[in-house]
Amino acid sequence: MKKVIISVTNDLSTDQRVHRTCTTLVKLGFEVLLVGRKLKKSIPLKKREYSTKRMFLLFEKGFLFYAEYNFRLFLLLLFRKCNLLVANDLDTLLPNYLVSKIKKTNLVYDSHEYFIGVPELENRKFVKNFWKKIEAYIFPKLKDIITVNDSIAQLYKNEYGKDLIVVRNIPALQKNTEFKTKKELDIDENKFIIILQGAGINIDRGAEEAVLAMQFVENAILYIIGDGDVISILKELVIDKNLKQKVNFIPKQPMDKLFQYTVNANLGLTLDKETNINYRYSLPNKLFDYIHSGVPILASPLVEVERIINKYKVGYLIENHKPEHIAGKLNNIIVNKENLKVLKENCIIAAQSLNWETEEIRLIDVFKKNI
Repeated sequence: MKKVIISVTNDLSTDQRVHRTCTTLVKLGFEVLLVGRKLKKSIPLKKREYSTKRMFLLFEKGFLFYAEYNFRLFLLLLFRKCNLLVANDLDTLLPNYLVSKIKKTNLVYDSHEYFIGVPELENRKFVKNFWKKIEAYIFPKLKDIITVNDSIAQLYKNEYGKDLIVVRNIPALQKNTEFKTKKELDIDENKFIIILQGAGINIDRGAEEAVLAMQFVENAILYIIGDGDVISILKELVIDKNLKQKVNFIPKQPMDKLFQYTVNANLGLTLDKETNINYRYSLPNKLFDYIHSGVPILASPLVEVERIINKYKVGYLIENHKPEHIAGKLNNIIVNKENLKVLKENCIIAAQSLNWETEEIRLIDVFKKNI
């Protein structure tokens, strides 16, 4: 059995894209090892059909974290037998590339975002240049490069003249799933349920405005599920604006449990702002999670998001991020139950086209070349 090692810098618990990649490789007959890290607050991993390894590091962020992780990943890859390496994002690419050259092993690169454009690098010129030099050195030498949408693929093509394979981060069709009720999940059965979910509820994702909008929305509860840089700020806003009855926080959940909350919502939010190039061309995972849960969407008009919303008629778009404007949209959606019903039906129809079973065909073609 051929062996593949897949590496990421996250803690594996909520990364649905990488999980799906692993299951596809298992289906192709690979013995899979997924490598990530373990944080102090990491939730336990459920047993999977492939092996996982989470490294506990001395440092959890910053330069020392990346240096430690990349050094330890390099050693792990160097001394483990494998026939294929899969690097996810630029922060795992260097050790994978070096080992692929030393051991003459095939390498597939999956870029989940336009890494140099992430907001964390926006005002950090030295750090940004450091990552850019790594990318500029390695990227042109790669044979098989995957990314998450057409816009990001075009950015890389313009820069490096490389054609990337687009594999969107779309869930598999739900089969034989047992659904929990609102009562079982302790969700108010008499209120309109709005959900904002994500592993990266960070600055410029529209979460602050969503919370502030709830001041002007009645008979609804906003559930914020996940983790991120602004969670503590959001909790302070809730206290400051006396919104405890309108906004609930639920910590990061395993993928299967998150789905249970999502499927019980009436509306899903994805309100990223166009403040940097990475967000401008992003296609958030939660957009497809909502669609597969039959949950209509209220979204900001980012290029890729607007394309999905308009093509499949699965939601509404905001014109700006003013809390009063968002609240107006929410109130109109809540009272217009017939429109909401149509959008819900459109989500169910869209899921028949937008699913992993269709999307993974391109991924399989890439891996078959490397068997």
